[in-house]
Amino acid sequence: MTEAADTLRQLPSVDRLLREPASEQLAGRYSHELVVQALRDAMGDARAAMRAGAPLPDADAILRAAGALLERSLRPSLRPAINATGVIIHTNLGRAPLSEDALQAIREVAIGYSNLEYRLEEGVRGSRHEHVSGLLQRITGAEDAIAVNNNAAAVLLILSALAQGREVIVSRGQAVEIGGGFRIPDVLRQSGARLVEVGTTNRTYIRDYEAAITEDTAILLHVHPSNFRVEGFVHSASIDELVALGRQKGVAVVDDLGSGTLLDTTRYGLQHEPTVQERIEAGVDLVCFSGDKLLGGPQAGLIAGKAEYIERLRRHPLARAIRVDKMAIAALTATLRHYILGEAEQKVPVWRMMAMPVGEIEARATRVLRRIRKGGLQAELVAGLSTVGGGSLPGETLPTRLIAIVSGQDGPAPMEIASRLRQMVPALVARLEKEQLLLDLRTVQPEEDRTLANHLIVVAGK
Repeated sequence: MTEAADTLRQLPSVDRLLREPASEQLAGRYSHELVVQALRDAMGDARAAMRAGAPLPDADAILRAAGALLERSLRPSLRPAINATGVIIHTNLGRAPLSEDALQAIREVAIGYSNLEYRLEEGVRGSRHEHVSGLLQRITGAEDAIAVNNNAAAVLLILSALAQGREVIVSRGQAVEIGGGFRIPDVLRQSGARLVEVGTTNRTYIRDYEAAITEDTAILLHVHPSNFRVEGFVHSASIDELVALGRQKGVAVVDDLGSGTLLDTTRYGLQHEPTVQERIEAGVDLVCFSGDKLLGGPQAGLIAGKAEYIERLRRHPLARAIRVDKMAIAALTATLRHYILGEAEQKVPVWRMMAMPVGEIEARATRVLRRIRKGGLQAELVAGLSTVGGGSLPGETLPTRLIAIVSGQDGPAPMEIASRLRQMVPALVARLEKEQLLLDLRTVQPEEDRTLANHLIVVAGK
């Protein structure tokens, strides 16, 4: 027998480890089966390490390793994060954070039963769509409305219900792909509709749509470019032109607004983004948009427009497959009420962030700077830009103030600090630019400032 094999035989058995006091502590937190498997895995890791030259671990070391394995394996993969990137609608970080009212509404309907599909007044079956449709009608001026689980589903439902086996005309410049590989042509094919592209990438006229209309045409589709902008020698047919043509030819006009907004973005120093209300007033038959972007609510796809078309969507079999659940409806109705009450800018986080003055950001950042400098961290305040993000208002930015972490000779590099911050609880996600670690408090909730400062002091001091 080799010396290495003899050393491996000295490892304690799983049965012996199970009799250790530390193992009993693990058994108090986890099931017997989980503890046994973790001990076996820890023993396997110990054998592999010993074969690579590591010394024989004692029982306590193996038990600690087993405990660490259990903790890692059962830790939720979806964890809270502090967004210090300055990207307001950050797709990778969950898009729009919800208002306190929306969170409370979720809790109230999730903790017990609710009248999701029950009319309390009459004591009869109702429809989950009723909770949202009236609010959207009131805000947008539409005849009717419906909510599904996201805007991609909204587009698919519209095309499936209104254009299956028929033609949908769209400008070549609007046959776009947005995040996650979502392509308008692919969705058209999936719905069973036939795509008819008109015009060119940069210039499409109303006469191009008119020339393409046949007896088989079901929809004139207008698509928001979402996350890119074409400039220079460009032309697009206007919504007013499309509506006039649709009425003349008896063809439905559908506008996919993408992010969608209910507020005037120019009030915040941004370019004008067409509002849902403007599109309804212009006379489009249907407009669809996201619930978790500029609306600032939960993930949802909202469709508003003419009652006859909404009713066809509501009755289509696909509507059930992509319907929203009770928690999304609760958060969505709470968010929509903020707009009705005229308090969205104060209570909906994405609008509160966009409306936040640079002076307020600077004052908060200065307080954080004082705290982290006392903790021994080198940092400075610099001018910078925040981004709306989420495929909304492409290229648009807002002035801000950034906390720039300065790496000392003996301290960890910015990339290392950023990596360590992401492992904290809650995770702290910043941005790296030109070997600098930058934190933008525009996208940090004010109550998170202290946690952010503490994370920086702890991580940079390691």
